[in-house]
Order: sequence, then structure tokens, then C-alpha cells
Amino acid sequence: MNKNQAFPWDHPRFRSWIGVARACQLMQQAMTRAIADLDIKTPHLDILINLYRFEGISQQELARKLLVGRSNMSMLLPQLEKRGLIERKPDAKDKRVLRLFLTQSGRSLTAEAMAIQTGMIERIMSQTPADRCLQVAEAMEDIIHILQTMEPDEG
Repeated sequence: MNKNQAFPWDHPRFRSWIGVARACQLMQQAMTRAIADLDIKTPHLDILINLYRFEGISQQELARKLLVGRSNMSMLLPQLEKRGLIERKPDAKDKRVLRLFLTQSGRSLTAEAMAIQTGMIERIMSQTPADRCLQVAEAMEDIIHILQTMEPDEG
């Protein structure tokens, strides 16, 4: 390679992309360790938190929010249901649609997990000023929007 030719990793956008990917992976690993005593994994936590926020959401809406396929959802939901953390109930108007609800023990476990997650976020982000956190959030939201509007073959 030519001495004056830049490598991809020398480009600020590449460095940013790699930084986001690495931070995401490390956050996932840290969260997995932090909630291990609750006997749930991060995909379970994502489901539980969404049900906490959006009680009665349909399985399809939940899969869309979590950016996962219905097959993945149909693997995870029975695990949570078997543990008595969630309930699936038919929609009042359309019996083909299943609505998801936390049970009382699911609500308690989710509250405990959210406290762990919030504490971790506070420890990690406490040294970063709030305005910088908002800048990062806005940049990530821009990236999310671009990725969600890309055609599948554009990747």
C-alpha cells in the first residue's frame, strides 16, 4: 500500500463505527454478568422491559420493537411463560392475535433487573456530561434511522 494511502481504520467514521460496535458488545457482556443471578439472559430482559413499558403489546409488535424475527420470539416467550413471568392472552377483538402481559412475579423480577441495569448505566456514564450523552444518543438515533430505512440489498 502507498505510504500516503489511508487505511479504513484511520478514518473517523470507521473509528466511530468500530467504537459503537465494541461498546455494544461489551455492554451486552457486562449486562449478561450483572443479571446472571436473576437467571435471565439479555434477550429475556429486553422482552420483560418492553412488556413493563407496553403492557398488552402483541407478539408481532414486540418482535418489531426488538428487531428480531417471529421465530426467535416464539423460542423466547415460552421460556418466560414456563417460569411464570409472562402470560399470553388472546386479543379481545381478534382471537388470532396474542397479547403479552407480565405476571406479578414477572413485574417484580423486571423491576429488580431494571434497577441493576440503571445502576450499571449510571456507573458507566456518570463521568460523561449530560449534554454529551444526548449528543451520542442523537447520533445513534440518526444511525438507527438510516439503517432502518435502507433497502436490504444496500448493505
